[in-house]
Amino acid sequence: MSIGGGGQMQALQQEMQALAERQEELDEEIESLQEEKREIDEAIEGLDVLETGGTVHVPLGGDAFVRATIEDADEIVVSLGANFAATEDREEAASTLETKKERLDERIEEVREEQSELEKQEQQLEQEAQQAQQQMLQQQAQMQEDQE
Repeated sequence: MSIGGGGQMQALQQEMQALAERQEELDEEIESLQEEKREIDEAIEGLDVLETGGTVHVPLGGDAFVRATIEDADEIVVSLGANFAATEDREEAASTLETKKERLDERIEEVREEQSELEKQEQQLEQEAQQAQQQMLQQQAQMQEDQE
């Protein structure tokens, strides 16, 4: 009988480990989404200071930049997702970026709700593990009594 209880404990531990790993993935996703929001905030702030004829540093990748002159500060190219972009004026670009932030906030909320559900599942599994452990201890005590 204790073999079955041990198997149940092992299964519960595996489930708890899987939940913990998923929680970690969700934490990383939230961190990534929040970083994306910070970058959007920086872009929105940058829109306010751009001037036609001004100089900016354009990232090339690998922490390398090239200096460029702004030809028209009222034409902003904004990524729309799925490798599509659109040219918008400052106001439209800011609005598009704000919409992106709202979507990120919605996704963060969805992830937090999933985390909450996982926490409930973890608590349930912990209770089941405690009950299984108590049953195993009772079975072991009973077996010792029977042997005596």
